[in-house]
Amino acid sequence: MTTTVPRNEPQRIHPHKFLMWAAIGGIVMMFAGLTSAYIVKKNQSSWLQFDLPIEFYYSTGVIVLSSITMYLSAIALKAAKMSQYKAMISITAFLGISFLLFQYLGFKDLQAKNIALVGPRSNSAASFLFVITFLHMMHVLGGVIALIIFWFKAIRKNSTITSLISVEVLGTYWHFVGILWIYLFLFYNWIG
Repeated sequence: MTTTVPRNEPQRIHPHKFLMWAAIGGIVMMFAGLTSAYIVKKNQSSWLQFDLPIEFYYSTGVIVLSSITMYLSAIALKAAKMSQYKAMISITAFLGISFLLFQYLGFKDLQAKNIALVGPRSNSAASFLFVITFLHMMHVLGGVIALIIFWFKAIRKNSTITSLISVEVLGTYWHFVGILWIYLFLFYNWIG
């Protein structure tokens, strides 16, 4: 009599999750290069010292809160509580838009203080801040667009339950851009 021992097959990662992690790896490399260049350039004598605008502090709180609501939306979807899911995904999208608005207002505040971000009057410090933060804002904008698409899908009358994998992938991306902003915010405050 032969017995077969069940083999534990290694759990494979979903292809969408794998692609998201690969994209995140590329984004990390880009921001690592930009912040490294920032550190090198900071040693120049012409580097302008200035404080971050208060709006960047507000946007940090907003992105942390949006990560919590994104997490709650995934929990609601897993429990098939569609009204909670719709509410949380809506709040997350609103907070993402608020983050972008605070960032924009922060740049307006810097310009009001005569800190030119680009152009002939600009300084490397302000230009680096603008380029790095603007690139991050574009990544957040991509997440906001995805959130709005998920929200539209959720509120349709004949909506079926959204794919949990899709929400998990979006959640991974959203948490990543939040963590990336916290890294940049701390970087600007400690290194900048």
